[in-house]
Amino acid sequence: MLLELASGNTGFADESTKDELVYARIFTAIVEHRLLPGVKLPEDALAESFGVSRTVIRKALHRLAIERLVTIQPKRGAAVSKPTVQEARNVFAARRLIEVGSLDLVVEKIRDGDIAALRAIAKQEHQAHQRHDARLAINLSGQFHVRILAIAGNDDLNDFLVRLVSRSSLILAVYGSSWDATCDNGCHDELIELLAQRDLEGVKALMLRHLIEVESGLNMALEEDGEPDFKKIFSEMGGR
Repeated sequence: MLLELASGNTGFADESTKDELVYARIFTAIVEHRLLPGVKLPEDALAESFGVSRTVIRKALHRLAIERLVTIQPKRGAAVSKPTVQEARNVFAARRLIEVGSLDLVVEKIRDGDIAALRAIAKQEHQAHQRHDARLAINLSGQFHVRILAIAGNDDLNDFLVRLVSRSSLILAVYGSSWDATCDNGCHDELIELLAQRDLEGVKALMLRHLIEVESGLNMALEEDGEPDFKKIFSEMGGR
């Protein structure tokens, strides 16, 4: 997952674990399109769903607001962010700069273990498609892109890309379909092969084309707002 978190299904070890778990589950629910853009996030309903105080929920929502996954308005509360067209363009422009621009270092540093890790993610992504598990496929697609950049060894850039990939999921929820976010058109397999060959120019060209194709597939069709069942959403996620 984009956010790795060790947790159990019952109870919390301490306050910091509780805060992190609530944040991570809301983050994942947004990225996986369980909570769609525009959906309101009332503190009392979320607190009841998680069995925690509103203070814990408020901390998580403010953290997600900093990452621009949640929008908080005075007297109106929090809601899942609904990116504008310009914001969508900005996110994909930033992704092209970072993901394509980092490939020199990636190709220089990549090892056989990295190739194996990317193949494993791509395999899981294909399996998710075969099971028609769009939510898992969305998360794995983002994980694939983040894993490539991680090879460059720049933690700050990697953290920034996690935010951009997460916001990309929101953008695709607003302007595309869930399956647009999953990239299961063979492109990830091609990227892996080019990386395995250390073909810098080839992988740069393909990554650029891939990101442009995802952006060009946006259809600007807004999703309708709905009232989510918070208990159902987070119970389905289990201990993740």
